[in-house]
Amino acid sequence: MKSTSLLFLLLSPIVLFGQDVTSYVDPFIGTAGGGNTFPGALLPWGMVSVSPHTAPGSASGYLHDRDTFYGFGHVHLSGTGCSDLGSIVITAVRGQLRTEPDEYRCTLRDRVASPGYFASTMNEPQVFAEATASTRCGITRFTARKSGDINIVIDAGRSLNLLGGGAAAFRSDTVVEGYNISGAFCGEANRQTVYFSAEFSRQPVNHGVWTGTEPSRNTSASSQDSAVGAWLTFRLEAGEPVIVRVGVSYVSVENARRNREQEIGHRDFDEMRVSARAAWQRELERIRVETDVRENKVKFYTALYHTLIHPNVISDVNGEYPLMGRKGTGRYDHRDRYTVFSLWDTYRTLHPFLTLVYPGRQSAMVGTMVDMYKESGWLPKWELAANETYMMVGDPAVPVIADSWLKGIRDFDSSAAYAACRKNATTPGPQSDPIRPGYHDALKYGFIPFEQDTTETWWVWGPASTMLEYCLSDWALAQMAGNFGKDDDYREFSRRAGFYRNLFDTTSLFIRPRLRDGSWLTPFDPLRTEGSGSWTGSGGPGYVEGNAWHYTWFVPHAIDGLAGLFGGSKPFVEKLAECFRNGQFTITNEPDIAYPYLFTYFPGEETRTRSLVGEILDRQFGTGPSGLPGNDDAGAISAWLVFSALGFYPACPASMEYRLGVPLFRRAVITLDQSYYAGEKFVLSTSGNLHGSSQVSVELNGKQLRPASIDHKDVVAGGELRFVGGN
Repeated sequence: MKSTSLLFLLLSPIVLFGQDVTSYVDPFIGTAGGGNTFPGALLPWGMVSVSPHTAPGSASGYLHDRDTFYGFGHVHLSGTGCSDLGSIVITAVRGQLRTEPDEYRCTLRDRVASPGYFASTMNEPQVFAEATASTRCGITRFTARKSGDINIVIDAGRSLNLLGGGAAAFRSDTVVEGYNISGAFCGEANRQTVYFSAEFSRQPVNHGVWTGTEPSRNTSASSQDSAVGAWLTFRLEAGEPVIVRVGVSYVSVENARRNREQEIGHRDFDEMRVSARAAWQRELERIRVETDVRENKVKFYTALYHTLIHPNVISDVNGEYPLMGRKGTGRYDHRDRYTVFSLWDTYRTLHPFLTLVYPGRQSAMVGTMVDMYKESGWLPKWELAANETYMMVGDPAVPVIADSWLKGIRDFDSSAAYAACRKNATTPGPQSDPIRPGYHDALKYGFIPFEQDTTETWWVWGPASTMLEYCLSDWALAQMAGNFGKDDDYREFSRRAGFYRNLFDTTSLFIRPRLRDGSWLTPFDPLRTEGSGSWTGSGGPGYVEGNAWHYTWFVPHAIDGLAGLFGGSKPFVEKLAECFRNGQFTITNEPDIAYPYLFTYFPGEETRTRSLVGEILDRQFGTGPSGLPGNDDAGAISAWLVFSALGFYPACPASMEYRLGVPLFRRAVITLDQSYYAGEKFVLSTSGNLHGSSQVSVELNGKQLRPASIDHKDVVAGGELRFVGGN
């Protein structure tokens, strides 16, 4: 351990030049308390993540409070509510060859994680296990703590929540190739094949394969919906390692091999580890923060780290990738293809953040989304490994594309993008239901009626919530239409964006479900959180994973109009404040997360925003394994922290404004991408008493900024936003 760390310090250019911001990242944050992140090794937006499994069946495969080790998987989801992937499991065992997870598992101690690296001691086999990664490859190093035989096991039949089968075959004594079938995300029917090519650093004394529970000396095996894998026995002296270099592909074994040969070749483990950390340094240092409070740096850079995991690369080094619906293979020559579009979560924070700080990546992601439309006929909703899972509600691709376009990212097929967004809103009747179930009823009634037949394929989960999502998407589409000079579309989609009014009950002052005859659903309990679906946590009747308190202010595109329905700003603000006082606000429920910033729309109420945001950052985010308040949702919640810590927030995607809070740091510098934006750097600085004073002034390049917002154009032009507190 100490010698490896010393080697890293000697080799790393990060330590020699500038601030090592990677030292503030703790990958264990979010691995307990329901954060559902993982601590394994990966690169920014990497296809491969070599991460330990301590809890198969959990969302990411890892729970920090468990010390049972089932091996390293090579592809994972970060922060999602359901499990999938976890394919290509590799571990080490001693003694009798074991092929069942409950037999080959062991316990871990002394776990260490940093960007691009994971290490731990495997107790029973007395092996020190390490992992690092490139974009499409993983490297593990198993070092014997005592002399004797060690079996390296490749389990190709299991993923985190599916015994889907697969194949394993020896191409030579030191190269094993094959595939695994994973899927069943949130109980859905999706299946994906993950191919691998694994090369071992030394010659084994024995090797073979297995199907079911029976090992053999055969050189190949395959199965469907049952166990399959490969094993290799190595005779090692204490201190000797076995290095396993694994290329991964979603296209073919040949591409997995090509990925391994081109990205790793025969490079040394320590060289790859240093390279991985340097890659994280390059991306993380796009934002530099200054503070004397180390804890806040750890919170910030770990959150920034979590925003750079998904969507992740799915294309191979030769540009090939699976087409949407896995109906063949496509190829890019000049950019990467991406996967894991958890859009209901990420359209609110993550994608606006990437648009601002990593616009080149965001452009490639939007280009991927548009190509998915060309391949399948629809924009993605919740895409995973080229399959549409149809999870969650609304039409979340539209605000992502509109927000990117309006803010200056335009190097994608904009005509196809607009046509794709418009198709979802103009396809007649139930034909639009794959993406917009119930939308034809919305056009008929002005709202989606509560009466739903849950036995239908495309029933509407949470009609009130879903209607609000459609309103926002139509508003975003209207903004894009106006920018394109499509005036008729602008007027029509702006009209539809106002349908939220039809769900607002001026008596109870809540967004409420309505019946087909126009009457309100009764009985009505705004606190009820169950009954929308048959499963626990589905939400109160008419709502998605929440209740009336969680959704009544979810009209980010029309705050003034919503306040008018309340009867003015005073009752709006009073009831919103009550939402926080009675504990109904939750930072992990995506429709809520802009609510602390809504006070800034009303002059004189900005102090509430500063107080609430500061309290959330301080009390609900921490630096231990339970440091996230709940599911990170593919980086959406971490992106909330990053924006809020910087002092501004995109309360309404597809608008050009950010609402102002107060920075967590003395100074923060965002390096802008001048391929997209005119400015070089945008600086946020603070002085005076910001948290204890009701008087905070904001200056943009030395001139006072009166509204509690800043325009995107002013941010990307570069300059300084200064927050000055009173005495």
